[in-house]
Amino acid sequence: MAAVMMAAATIAIGVEVDPVVLEAQQARIEAIRRATPAAVSIFAGESGGGSGVLLTRDGFAATNFHVVQSAGPAVTCGLADGRLYDAVLVGIDPTGDLAVVRLLGRDDFPVAEMADSDRVQVGDECFAIGNPFLLGTDLQPSVSAGIVSGVHRYQFPAGTILEYTDCIQVDAAINPGNSGGGLFDAAGRLIGINGRASFEKRGRVNVGAGYAISANQVRNFLGGLRSGRLCDHATLGARVATAVDGRVVVSDILESSDAWRRGLRYDDEIVSLAGRPVRTVNAFKNVLGILPAGWQVPLVIRRDGRRQDLLVRLHGVHSPAKLAALAGGDAGDEPRAGGDEPKVPAAVREVYERRAGFANHHFNVVERDRVAAGLAAVRDSLPDGPWVMEGRLAAGGEFRIELSDATASIDLPTGTSTLAVDDEFDRQPLPPGSGGLLPALVLWRRLVVEGPAAVGQTIFWGTAPRQPATFAAGASADLVDVLESAVAGVVARCGVDASGRVVWIDLWTSPDGDPCELRLTWPVGDAAGGMPASIDASCGGEPFATLLLDAAAAVESPR
Repeated sequence: MAAVMMAAATIAIGVEVDPVVLEAQQARIEAIRRATPAAVSIFAGESGGGSGVLLTRDGFAATNFHVVQSAGPAVTCGLADGRLYDAVLVGIDPTGDLAVVRLLGRDDFPVAEMADSDRVQVGDECFAIGNPFLLGTDLQPSVSAGIVSGVHRYQFPAGTILEYTDCIQVDAAINPGNSGGGLFDAAGRLIGINGRASFEKRGRVNVGAGYAISANQVRNFLGGLRSGRLCDHATLGARVATAVDGRVVVSDILESSDAWRRGLRYDDEIVSLAGRPVRTVNAFKNVLGILPAGWQVPLVIRRDGRRQDLLVRLHGVHSPAKLAALAGGDAGDEPRAGGDEPKVPAAVREVYERRAGFANHHFNVVERDRVAAGLAAVRDSLPDGPWVMEGRLAAGGEFRIELSDATASIDLPTGTSTLAVDDEFDRQPLPPGSGGLLPALVLWRRLVVEGPAAVGQTIFWGTAPRQPATFAAGASADLVDVLESAVAGVVARCGVDASGRVVWIDLWTSPDGDPCELRLTWPVGDAAGGMPASIDASCGGEPFATLLLDAAAAVESPR
């Protein structure tokens, strides 16, 4: 077939075309053909519209926040198959200019293959697919091609809240309407979400500098966005500056920040954050910009010539009230009196729920129930009655833990602690010095036995690193689902892996204090009857105990 096409080209233009050129042309055509079915044209009525790209078979598509900001809970989306689909707003990230909508009507949508955007290099071929100037009235998207002209660009907010960090700069035409559409590499894989461009001052004319949010940033925020939340970006609680010798050093820091409590101080040199080197102030901002608030990530600093490794928890840039305001005035507020609620089209009414703190609470329930199903599968391998865990401490001595519906107790060489399950846990962060090891174990058991919907106020928080201490930003990052529960005076987040096993628990007895942090290691298979092999407990960065469970004892339980 390729030989026929080459021969035809030779006849058509009267000169022989190098087969390599024709092969490259055909490869480009095929890559665009593979990517185009996932391209979404978004029509938002009087608010205009833009573009998007499908990420999942069940219809979740990424776009820009500014594309859907004024559209309300519903938009209309068109695909290259010539069909229009109703779509509902799911989650938004106002600062990072990201949003997720879900197309309705089928569960076999074409999707884009996501690439590792950290591997993109200057000079790589790329192409943008979207709906510039809303030209796609026939639902056929426009394609513009070019090269990557810059990577890891930092774009200042420039009078808006939309901060583009670690973005990809391209010379492919990005015009109004391309916003939210996909940027693809030469193989047709998604490397970014187009959203911003430099325009000639006298008109909305592209001058050859467009910017795409990196695919890896999209990955990091996708869990929160799919949960219907208003997502916030991260801050370290510290500012950095360039020293005279070129080092990036801490110039200011909040003493209320987790970074301060972990030991970060003025004039410390920032070496790396979340596994990425920091050599400039913009590089520091770039790393922070691709991370959601609340994540715990490694930070490497240098002080007096000595390296120090810290594990810091990132704070949110905005308060919940400010985030809701940025999301669109009263977006996410509770329903108001007077009947001035936003109109919800009948097509999306069953998949939209308005609630404070959420863009669409309906999808938070969906995600929470999905995780609950995994926890229920694990429950079948656990005792029906009280849980009994016995074993030894890594530091020496033995322990025994018993968790029931009414009480919980732990026997340690230093003494015995007992807790009533219906007590206010924040008043009894037992055992002493642990920050709340026993309440954290009680909450774990309740989530598994009763299910998340029955445990206090439990929401699906999003996703976070499975192993925060070794997390490195990138496409290969191992993320787990996170449930957040507010119950009995405490707030806890539990990381749950794809098999339904809880791999870590962070429990706060005070919003401004250090949490009790449990890290659960699981055996291969069901060697411990559904119980972990070990539990590491710490508080404030200080180890409390490492519990090594005895496999035989873990499967026994009084009835």
